[in-house]
Amino acid sequence: MDYEFIRPAFLINQPHAFQNMLAAFKGLPCLAMDTESNSLYAYAEQVCLIQISIPEADYLLDTLAGFDISALGVILADKQVEKIFHAAEYDAICLKRDFGFEISNLFDTMQAARILGIEKLGLANLLGDLYGIDHPKGLQKADWSKRPLTPEMCKYARMDTHHLMRLRGTLGVLLKERNLLDLAEEDFARICHSEANHKNKILYTQVSGYQKLDPRSLCVLNELAEYRDGLAQKLNRPHFKVMGSNLLLAVAQAQPGSRQELFQIGKVSTKILERYQDGLLAAVKRGMAKAPMHLEKHKRPAQDYIDRFEALQEWRKRTASNLKVQSDIVMPRDVLEEIASSRPRNLKELEPLMRTIPRRFEQFGSEIVMVIAKGKTL
Repeated sequence: MDYEFIRPAFLINQPHAFQNMLAAFKGLPCLAMDTESNSLYAYAEQVCLIQISIPEADYLLDTLAGFDISALGVILADKQVEKIFHAAEYDAICLKRDFGFEISNLFDTMQAARILGIEKLGLANLLGDLYGIDHPKGLQKADWSKRPLTPEMCKYARMDTHHLMRLRGTLGVLLKERNLLDLAEEDFARICHSEANHKNKILYTQVSGYQKLDPRSLCVLNELAEYRDGLAQKLNRPHFKVMGSNLLLAVAQAQPGSRQELFQIGKVSTKILERYQDGLLAAVKRGMAKAPMHLEKHKRPAQDYIDRFEALQEWRKRTASNLKVQSDIVMPRDVLEEIASSRPRNLKELEPLMRTIPRRFEQFGSEIVMVIAKGKTL
Protein backbone atom coordinates (compact mmCIF):
# COMPACT_ATOMS: atom_id res chain seq x y z
CA MET A 1 0.00 0.00 0.00
CA ASP A 2 1.32 3.45 -0.93
CA TYR A 3 2.17 5.76 1.94
CA GLU A 4 -0.33 8.61 2.46
CA PHE A 5 1.67 11.82 2.80
CA ILE A 6 0.45 14.28 5.40
CA ARG A 7 1.35 17.47 3.50
CA PRO A 8 1.62 18.64 -0.13
CA ALA A 9 4.72 18.45 -2.31
CA PHE A 10 6.17 20.92 -4.78
CA LEU A 11 8.68 20.27 -7.56
CA ILE A 12 10.94 23.32 -7.77
CA ASN A 13 12.30 23.61 -11.32
CA GLN A 14 11.64 27.30 -12.11
CA PRO A 15 13.19 30.46 -10.61
CA HIS A 16 9.85 31.87 -9.42
CA ALA A 17 9.01 28.60 -7.65
CA PHE A 18 12.42 28.70 -6.00
CA GLN A 19 11.74 32.21 -4.68
CA ASN A 20 8.34 31.11 -3.37
CA MET A 21 10.03 28.23 -1.58
CA LEU A 22 12.56 30.53 0.08
CA ALA A 23 9.72 32.81 1.19
CA ALA A 24 8.03 29.84 2.85
CA PHE A 25 11.21 29.18 4.85
CA LYS A 26 11.35 32.65 6.44
CA GLY A 27 11.13 32.56 10.22
CA LEU A 28 11.21 28.77 10.46
CA PRO A 29 13.44 27.28 13.18
CA CYS A 30 14.39 24.16 11.22
CA LEU A 31 14.43 22.42 7.83
CA ALA A 32 14.68 18.70 7.08
CA MET A 33 17.01 18.02 4.15
CA ASP A 34 18.56 15.34 1.95
CA THR A 35 20.26 15.10 -1.45
CA GLU A 36 20.30 12.66 -4.35
CA SER A 37 23.30 12.29 -6.68
CA ASN A 38 24.17 10.28 -9.79
CA SER A 39 27.41 8.65 -8.63
CA LEU A 40 26.52 5.31 -10.24
CA TYR A 41 25.91 6.85 -13.65
CA ALA A 42 28.46 9.63 -14.33
CA TYR A 43 32.22 10.08 -14.44
CA ALA A 44 32.00 13.05 -12.09
CA GLU A 45 28.98 12.76 -9.82
CA GLN A 46 26.81 15.77 -9.01
CA VAL A 47 23.87 16.61 -6.79
CA CYS A 48 20.73 16.19 -8.92
CA LEU A 49 18.03 16.83 -6.33
CA ILE A 50 17.74 18.50 -2.94
CA GLN A 51 14.78 17.48 -0.81
CA ILE A 52 13.57 19.90 1.86
CA SER A 53 10.66 19.42 4.26
CA ILE A 54 8.98 21.94 6.54
CA PRO A 55 5.83 21.38 8.65
CA GLU A 56 3.60 22.64 5.82
CA ALA A 57 5.14 21.06 2.71
CA ASP A 58 7.79 18.91 1.03
CA TYR A 59 9.96 20.45 -1.69
CA LEU A 60 11.98 18.72 -4.40
CA LEU A 61 14.55 21.18 -5.71
CA ASP A 62 15.77 20.25 -9.19
CA THR A 63 19.41 21.29 -9.19
CA LEU A 64 19.73 20.40 -12.88
CA ALA A 65 17.05 22.89 -13.98
CA GLY A 66 19.66 25.53 -14.83
CA PHE A 67 18.87 28.42 -12.48
CA ASP A 68 20.85 29.97 -9.62
CA ILE A 69 20.18 28.36 -6.22
CA SER A 70 22.95 30.19 -4.32
CA ALA A 71 20.36 31.88 -2.05
CA LEU A 72 19.78 28.50 -0.41
CA GLY A 73 23.33 28.67 0.88
CA VAL A 74 22.40 31.62 3.10
CA ILE A 75 19.86 29.46 4.91
CA LEU A 76 22.25 26.52 5.20
CA ALA A 77 24.84 28.78 6.82
CA ASP A 78 22.30 30.50 9.13
CA LYS A 79 23.08 29.49 12.71
CA GLN A 80 19.53 30.32 13.76
CA VAL A 81 18.02 27.65 11.50
CA GLU A 82 18.58 24.00 12.35
CA LYS A 83 19.19 21.69 9.37
CA ILE A 84 18.09 18.11 9.97
CA PHE A 85 19.74 15.37 7.90
CA HIS A 86 20.04 11.62 8.17
CA ALA A 87 23.68 10.56 7.60
CA ALA A 88 24.71 14.13 6.86
CA GLU A 89 28.43 13.78 6.12
CA TYR A 90 28.08 12.77 2.48
CA ASP A 91 25.40 15.39 1.85
CA ALA A 92 27.57 18.10 3.43
CA ILE A 93 30.52 17.14 1.25
CA CYS A 94 28.41 17.10 -1.93
CA LEU A 95 26.72 20.43 -1.21
CA LYS A 96 30.08 22.05 -0.53
CA ARG A 97 31.65 20.51 -3.65
CA ASP A 98 28.89 21.43 -6.11
CA PHE A 99 27.60 24.73 -4.75
CA GLY A 100 30.10 25.97 -2.18
CA PHE A 101 27.46 25.65 0.55
CA GLU A 102 28.54 25.56 4.18
CA ILE A 103 26.24 24.08 6.81
CA SER A 104 25.87 25.28 10.39
CA ASN A 105 23.49 24.24 13.18
CA LEU A 106 23.12 20.63 12.06
CA PHE A 107 21.20 17.75 13.61
CA ASP A 108 22.10 14.35 12.17
CA THR A 109 19.48 11.73 13.07
CA MET A 110 21.78 8.83 12.19
CA GLN A 111 24.60 10.09 14.40
CA ALA A 112 22.10 10.77 17.17
CA ALA A 113 20.91 7.17 16.91
CA ARG A 114 24.52 5.91 17.02
CA ILE A 115 25.21 7.91 20.18
CA LEU A 116 22.09 6.44 21.74
CA GLY A 117 23.39 2.95 20.99
CA ILE A 118 20.63 2.07 18.53
CA GLU A 119 21.79 -0.86 16.39
CA LYS A 120 19.72 -0.48 13.21
CA LEU A 121 20.65 2.96 11.92
CA GLY A 122 19.09 3.12 8.46
CA LEU A 123 16.31 5.66 8.03
CA ALA A 124 13.91 2.91 6.97
CA ASN A 125 14.80 0.92 10.10
CA LEU A 126 14.28 3.88 12.42
CA LEU A 127 10.97 4.89 10.86
CA GLY A 128 9.76 1.29 10.98
CA ASP A 129 10.95 0.54 14.50
CA LEU A 130 9.83 3.82 16.08
CA TYR A 131 6.65 4.61 14.18
CA GLY A 132 5.68 1.55 12.14
CA ILE A 133 6.21 3.51 8.90
CA ASP A 134 7.25 1.56 5.81
CA HIS A 135 9.93 3.32 3.74
CA PRO A 136 10.77 1.09 0.74
CA LYS A 137 14.36 1.51 -0.52
CA GLY A 138 13.89 0.17 -4.05
CA LEU A 139 15.17 3.34 -5.73
CA GLN A 140 18.45 3.69 -3.84
CA LYS A 141 20.39 3.09 -7.05
CA ALA A 142 18.19 5.15 -9.38
CA ASP A 143 19.70 7.54 -11.91
CA TRP A 144 18.71 10.86 -10.36
CA SER A 145 19.97 12.81 -13.37
CA LYS A 146 17.10 11.52 -15.51
CA ARG A 147 14.35 13.98 -16.36
CA PRO A 148 11.48 14.09 -15.96
CA LEU A 149 11.47 12.53 -12.52
CA THR A 150 8.97 9.69 -12.33
CA PRO A 151 6.16 9.74 -9.75
CA GLU A 152 7.86 6.82 -8.02
CA MET A 153 11.14 8.75 -7.76
CA CYS A 154 9.35 11.77 -6.33
CA LYS A 155 7.59 9.64 -3.70
CA TYR A 156 10.85 7.96 -2.74
CA ALA A 157 12.70 11.28 -2.50
CA ARG A 158 9.98 12.82 -0.33
CA MET A 159 10.16 9.97 2.16
CA ASP A 160 13.80 10.76 2.92
CA THR A 161 12.81 14.07 4.57
CA HIS A 162 9.06 13.82 5.21
CA HIS A 163 9.45 12.34 8.72
CA LEU A 164 12.86 13.75 9.70
CA MET A 165 11.46 16.52 11.92
CA ARG A 166 9.46 13.97 13.89
CA LEU A 167 12.47 11.69 14.15
CA ARG A 168 14.67 14.57 15.28
CA GLY A 169 12.16 15.33 18.04
CA THR A 170 12.14 11.75 19.30
CA LEU A 171 15.92 11.36 19.27
CA GLY A 172 16.48 14.83 20.70
CA VAL A 173 14.34 13.98 23.73
CA LEU A 174 16.26 10.74 24.28
CA LEU A 175 19.61 12.54 24.04
CA LYS A 176 18.50 15.06 26.65
CA GLU A 177 17.15 12.37 28.96
CA ARG A 178 20.47 10.52 28.84
CA ASN A 179 22.56 13.69 29.14
CA LEU A 180 24.09 13.10 25.71
CA LEU A 181 22.87 16.11 23.76
CA ASP A 182 26.04 18.16 24.22
CA LEU A 183 28.16 15.18 23.09
CA ALA A 184 25.93 14.81 20.00
CA GLU A 185 26.28 18.50 19.22
CA GLU A 186 30.07 18.08 19.20
CA ASP A 187 29.70 15.46 16.48
CA PHE A 188 27.17 17.53 14.54
CA ALA A 189 29.64 20.44 14.49
CA ARG A 190 32.42 18.17 13.23
CA ILE A 191 30.16 16.87 10.45
CA CYS A 192 29.53 20.46 9.33
CA HIS A 193 33.24 20.71 8.56
CA SER A 194 33.50 17.41 6.68
CA GLU A 195 35.92 17.40 3.78
CA ALA A 196 35.95 15.13 0.76
CA ASN A 197 38.28 12.14 0.95
CA HIS A 198 39.82 12.82 -2.42
CA LYS A 199 40.70 9.78 -4.46
CA ASN A 200 44.39 9.24 -4.94
CA LYS A 201 45.41 10.95 -8.18
CA ILE A 202 47.55 7.92 -9.00
CA LEU A 203 44.87 5.94 -10.77
CA TYR A 204 46.36 2.48 -10.30
CA THR A 205 45.86 2.82 -6.53
CA GLN A 206 42.11 2.54 -7.18
CA VAL A 207 42.65 -1.04 -8.36
CA SER A 208 42.43 -3.51 -5.50
CA GLY A 209 45.51 -5.73 -5.37
CA TYR A 210 47.98 -3.30 -6.95
CA GLN A 211 50.29 -3.58 -3.92
CA LYS A 212 51.09 -7.20 -4.78
CA LEU A 213 52.34 -6.50 -8.31
CA ASP A 214 55.98 -6.52 -9.32
CA PRO A 215 57.41 -3.20 -10.64
CA ARG A 216 56.92 -4.14 -14.32
CA SER A 217 53.32 -5.23 -13.83
CA LEU A 218 52.66 -2.09 -11.82
CA CYS A 219 53.85 0.04 -14.71
CA VAL A 220 51.50 -1.83 -17.06
CA LEU A 221 48.63 -1.41 -14.60
CA ASN A 222 49.28 2.33 -14.47
CA GLU A 223 48.87 2.57 -18.25
CA LEU A 224 45.74 0.43 -18.18
CA ALA A 225 44.23 2.59 -15.45
CA GLU A 226 45.02 5.75 -17.42
CA TYR A 227 43.39 4.20 -20.49
CA ARG A 228 40.23 3.31 -18.55
CA ASP A 229 40.07 6.79 -17.04
CA GLY A 230 40.20 8.38 -20.49
CA LEU A 231 37.38 6.15 -21.69
CA ALA A 232 35.31 6.93 -18.61
CA GLN A 233 35.66 10.66 -19.16
CA LYS A 234 34.74 10.34 -22.84
CA LEU A 235 31.71 8.16 -22.11
CA ASN A 236 30.76 10.08 -18.94
CA ARG A 237 30.55 6.90 -16.92
CA PRO A 238 32.08 5.82 -13.61
CA HIS A 239 35.15 3.60 -13.95
CA PHE A 240 33.38 0.39 -12.97
CA LYS A 241 30.82 0.84 -15.75
CA VAL A 242 33.59 0.97 -18.37
CA MET A 243 35.59 -2.04 -17.18
CA GLY A 244 36.17 -3.66 -13.84
CA SER A 245 39.34 -3.39 -11.81
CA ASN A 246 39.65 -7.19 -11.79
CA LEU A 247 40.12 -7.06 -15.58
CA LEU A 248 42.84 -4.40 -15.32
CA LEU A 249 44.67 -6.41 -12.70
CA ALA A 250 44.46 -9.64 -14.73
CA VAL A 251 45.74 -7.95 -17.89
CA ALA A 252 48.56 -6.24 -15.98
CA GLN A 253 49.69 -9.60 -14.60
CA ALA A 254 49.38 -11.48 -17.91
CA GLN A 255 50.93 -8.70 -20.03
CA PRO A 256 49.52 -10.03 -23.32
CA GLY A 257 51.31 -9.04 -26.51
CA SER A 258 48.63 -10.20 -28.93
CA ARG A 259 44.86 -10.54 -29.23
CA GLN A 260 45.19 -14.28 -28.84
CA GLU A 261 47.06 -13.90 -25.55
CA LEU A 262 44.57 -11.26 -24.38
CA PHE A 263 41.61 -13.56 -24.95
CA GLN A 264 43.34 -16.40 -23.10
CA ILE A 265 43.07 -14.46 -19.84
CA GLY A 266 40.44 -16.14 -17.70
CA LYS A 267 37.73 -14.68 -15.45
CA VAL A 268 37.28 -11.47 -17.47
CA SER A 269 34.49 -10.33 -19.75
CA THR A 270 34.89 -11.43 -23.37
CA LYS A 271 32.49 -8.67 -24.39
CA ILE A 272 34.70 -6.00 -22.84
CA LEU A 273 37.83 -7.54 -24.35
CA GLU A 274 36.25 -7.47 -27.81
CA ARG A 275 35.19 -3.86 -27.42
CA TYR A 276 38.47 -2.50 -26.06
CA GLN A 277 41.09 -5.02 -27.19
CA ASP A 278 43.14 -2.55 -29.25
CA GLY A 279 43.26 0.01 -26.44
CA LEU A 280 44.17 -2.60 -23.85
CA LEU A 281 46.98 -4.03 -25.93
CA ALA A 282 48.32 -0.55 -26.67
CA ALA A 283 48.29 0.27 -22.95
CA VAL A 284 50.19 -2.95 -22.18
CA LYS A 285 52.74 -2.10 -24.84
CA ARG A 286 53.27 1.39 -23.38
CA GLY A 287 53.68 -0.05 -19.91
CA MET A 288 56.23 -2.62 -21.09
CA ALA A 289 58.27 0.09 -22.79
CA LYS A 290 58.56 2.33 -19.72
CA ALA A 291 60.80 1.99 -16.70
CA PRO A 292 59.43 -0.27 -13.94
CA MET A 293 57.52 1.48 -11.15
CA HIS A 294 58.40 0.96 -7.50
CA LEU A 295 55.94 1.61 -4.72
CA GLU A 296 56.93 4.20 -2.17
CA LYS A 297 57.76 2.53 1.11
CA HIS A 298 56.07 4.14 4.08
CA LYS A 299 58.22 4.59 7.12
CA ARG A 300 57.03 2.58 10.10
CA PRO A 301 56.00 4.82 13.02
CA ALA A 302 58.18 4.85 16.11
CA GLN A 303 57.47 2.01 18.50
CA ASP A 304 56.58 4.33 21.37
CA TYR A 305 53.87 5.93 19.19
CA ILE A 306 52.52 2.49 18.27
CA ASP A 307 52.43 1.51 21.94
CA ARG A 308 50.55 4.68 22.92
CA PHE A 309 48.07 4.38 20.07
CA GLU A 310 47.36 0.71 20.81
CA ALA A 311 46.86 1.51 24.48
CA LEU A 312 44.45 4.31 23.58
CA GLN A 313 42.60 2.03 21.17
CA GLU A 314 42.22 -0.60 23.88
CA TRP A 315 40.90 2.02 26.31
CA ARG A 316 38.46 3.32 23.69
CA LYS A 317 37.21 -0.16 22.86
CA ARG A 318 36.70 -1.03 26.53
CA THR A 319 34.93 2.27 27.24
CA ALA A 320 32.67 1.86 24.21
CA SER A 321 31.75 -1.64 25.31
CA ASN A 322 30.80 -0.36 28.77
CA LEU A 323 28.67 2.41 27.24
CA LYS A 324 27.20 0.05 24.60
CA VAL A 325 28.16 2.32 21.70
CA GLN A 326 30.57 2.11 18.78
CA SER A 327 34.20 3.04 19.47
CA ASP A 328 34.29 6.32 17.54
CA ILE A 329 31.43 7.64 19.71
CA VAL A 330 33.87 7.60 22.62
CA MET A 331 36.67 9.24 20.62
CA PRO A 332 37.05 10.03 16.89
CA ARG A 333 40.03 8.24 15.38
CA ASP A 334 41.72 11.41 14.08
CA VAL A 335 41.74 12.89 17.58
CA LEU A 336 43.05 9.64 19.01
CA GLU A 337 45.91 9.66 16.51
CA GLU A 338 46.77 13.27 17.35
CA ILE A 339 46.83 12.49 21.05
CA ALA A 340 49.09 9.46 20.52
CA SER A 341 51.43 11.57 18.39
CA SER A 342 51.59 14.55 20.78
CA ARG A 343 51.92 12.51 23.99
CA PRO A 344 50.29 15.00 26.39
CA ARG A 345 51.59 14.67 29.94
CA ASN A 346 48.70 16.40 31.72
CA LEU A 347 45.24 17.85 31.19
CA LYS A 348 46.65 21.25 30.24
CA GLU A 349 48.56 19.71 27.33
CA LEU A 350 45.64 17.45 26.39
CA GLU A 351 42.93 20.13 26.28
CA PRO A 352 43.98 21.86 23.02
CA LEU A 353 44.15 18.45 21.30
CA MET A 354 40.48 17.96 22.19
CA ARG A 355 39.37 21.53 21.50
CA THR A 356 36.64 20.39 19.08
CA ILE A 357 35.22 17.86 21.55
CA PRO A 358 35.21 19.60 24.98
CA ARG A 359 32.44 17.34 26.33
CA ARG A 360 34.66 14.31 25.78
CA PHE A 361 37.64 16.13 27.28
CA GLU A 362 35.61 16.77 30.42
CA GLN A 363 34.39 13.19 30.59
CA PHE A 364 37.48 11.25 29.53
CA GLY A 365 40.44 13.63 29.87
CA SER A 366 41.83 12.24 33.13
CA GLU A 367 41.54 8.64 31.89
CA ILE A 368 43.38 9.50 28.67
CA VAL A 369 46.25 11.14 30.57
CA MET A 370 46.55 7.95 32.65
CA VAL A 371 46.57 5.78 29.53
CA ILE A 372 49.33 7.91 28.01
CA ALA A 373 51.36 7.74 31.21
CA LYS A 374 51.05 3.96 31.58
CA GLY A 375 51.18 3.04 27.90
CA LYS A 376 51.20 -0.71 27.18
CA THR A 377 51.13 -1.63 30.86
CA LEU A 378 47.62 -0.22 31.48
